[in-house]
Amino acid sequence: MAFRNLRSADRGGVRTITIQRPDKLNALDRATLDELMQAFQQARVDPGVRVVVLAGAGDKAFVAGADIAAMSDFDAAQAQAFSRAGQALMRTIEQLGKPVIARLQGYALGGGMELAMACHLRIAARRARLGQPEINLGLIPGFGGTQRLLRLAGRGAALELCLLGQPIDAERALALGLVTRVVDDGALDAAVAELADNLAAAAPRALAGILDAVDTGGECALDQGLAYETQTFALCFASADRREGMHAFLERRKPVFSGR
Repeated sequence: MAFRNLRSADRGGVRTITIQRPDKLNALDRATLDELMQAFQQARVDPGVRVVVLAGAGDKAFVAGADIAAMSDFDAAQAQAFSRAGQALMRTIEQLGKPVIARLQGYALGGGMELAMACHLRIAARRARLGQPEINLGLIPGFGGTQRLLRLAGRGAALELCLLGQPIDAERALALGLVTRVVDDGALDAAVAELADNLAAAAPRALAGILDAVDTGGECALDQGLAYETQTFALCFASADRREGMHAFLERRKPVFSGR
């Protein structure tokens, strides 16, 4: 389908979804949330898509936050519905079953940082700035920021970023575990493409199993997570890709995975 606020492009098994609101620094309004949900649902069911890259248009921002102008007249019920829509999108991304890479070239603030944290991997340009500035508006994060910060960076960092509302640079974000990698500004596209291509060449069922096991294990006791991992590990042995991977290793050749 045609999108108003997004652009979608495929390159091999990699689909790049770009938020196209550069005049608003790609801020998230309800229409953009709805389009992102549709775009990720399409990516989930498309067998040709093995990896998704999420980007923001322009040089200044990945996503500078939620659209404050659109939110300014919300009542409590409307705010709750907006929060639920944002959180549903974030969980859809986390549970997509395919790796999602956030390309962070500038500001990732508020809802933008929450969107980035929902992605599985985050590559930041050195000039990127991340933060949860909602406190400066008399608000708290509403798209999962308090919860994902807690899980990714720990209690102290979650409280620091949310209570102070001050952005941090890419190196500090890397030290806290909020981004996967920091690269020079001019190297961002090449780094994202290389990572996406490497993932697209991997076994899709194994990728999905890893994503599922990590997501599940993060929310349960260790013994439960280990049991889940064992079940997922065993299921891999029923796949054609497992046979291809092992045969390729023994035959000293590069495997070609089919997703079966």
